[in-house]
Amino acid sequence: MTNQTAQPAAPVAARPPVRLLLTILQLIALGVLGSITFGILSGLFAASIALVFVFGIGLIFFVGLVYAMFGVAWFEVARVSSLYELNLPALRWRPRTRPGFGGWVRALGRQAVDGSMWRALANFVLACIAGALILRLFWGMIWSAIIAFAPLAIDGTVDGPYGSEILVEWAPLFGILGVVISAAAIIGLALLHRVITRALIVPSREAELTEQVRTTSAQREGAVRAADVERTRIERDLHDGVQPRLVSVGMTLGLAQQKIDDDPAKAKELISEAHTSTKAAITELRQLARGIHASVLDDRGLDAALSALAGRSHIPVHLDVRMDGRCSRDAEAAVYFAIAESLTNAAKHSRASDCRVIVRRRENGVLWARVEDNGMGGAQIQPGGGLDGISNRVLAAGGTFRLDSPQGGPTSLEVSVPCAS
Repeated sequence: MTNQTAQPAAPVAARPPVRLLLTILQLIALGVLGSITFGILSGLFAASIALVFVFGIGLIFFVGLVYAMFGVAWFEVARVSSLYELNLPALRWRPRTRPGFGGWVRALGRQAVDGSMWRALANFVLACIAGALILRLFWGMIWSAIIAFAPLAIDGTVDGPYGSEILVEWAPLFGILGVVISAAAIIGLALLHRVITRALIVPSREAELTEQVRTTSAQREGAVRAADVERTRIERDLHDGVQPRLVSVGMTLGLAQQKIDDDPAKAKELISEAHTSTKAAITELRQLARGIHASVLDDRGLDAALSALAGRSHIPVHLDVRMDGRCSRDAEAAVYFAIAESLTNAAKHSRASDCRVIVRRRENGVLWARVEDNGMGGAQIQPGGGLDGISNRVLAAGGTFRLDSPQGGPTSLEVSVPCAS
């Protein structure tokens, strides 16, 4: 007898009539709320233009306008993705390429001219216009249904939809035609909304392939750059740390060999010194190997690896890890080494006395981590430096990297890596 494992039921897609009804209802809601949204955006735009020369106050309204437009565009993408089951990626704010206030201003400027945001806004405007038309058509359909029964109560003429007058004898015919035409127009606008949405928001196959090629190229470049930075770091650590210590051990043992006959006590002291230096060299090699490959990450997972990392830190680390299950090896390794390098930088350069590490596996399948210290700040990405290695390693894993380190602190670093990377 064959055992059969029950498979989870696939999500039931909405049937076309149900989706059409949902589209009409959403368009009606947008037709009502669209004027309010346009009023807010228009007010922010007018204030930003009118007050730009008044101590720069208009710039504050311009910032609010960009954030408001992004919020509307994000809502529109999420709305049509859920309505038509398109599984579109959520609209994302343009990331900073540089730390500090200047990096934020650059990101704001790029977001203000972002094509995907403007396409979503255009779709929202057209949806609101369609919603307003549907409201008028809905009112005309109701009035047409009413006048279809006018001969039962009225003689002469009857007021038709949109200010017309109809002989009561023709009222039933005009009423039925009005209901049919209005209903057909409403359905047509709903179907047109789907076509326009697919043209404006849903990326074409060519655009998807172009984006995949761009992403793959960026990941490959990040992987090559990360490997180069890692190789440079290993060479530097060997040259500046382990190699001089081993040379010192060799010289100490040579001196001990020369004195072993004439001064055994001194030779014994030199051998003890060489033994101590050898153990220190072994410790440095072990730490160097751990920086290349964390075996505990494979054996016990990211939580245990970070606990061991926090235990070896020279500054107190408050660790908060909440993960439901494990991610891929590449994703966990990218986050682990980003946190390890951040803690090393905090101990060496930031003069921090406290550090906080937060790790979450989010519902969208992204492994997110944040490292924050209370140091002096001012951290910058230098070619070949530790932060450069973090950014390239995260990029190679298909993730994003954000550094915020103003002068005076605090310094915060956030990384997001897809769990399936």
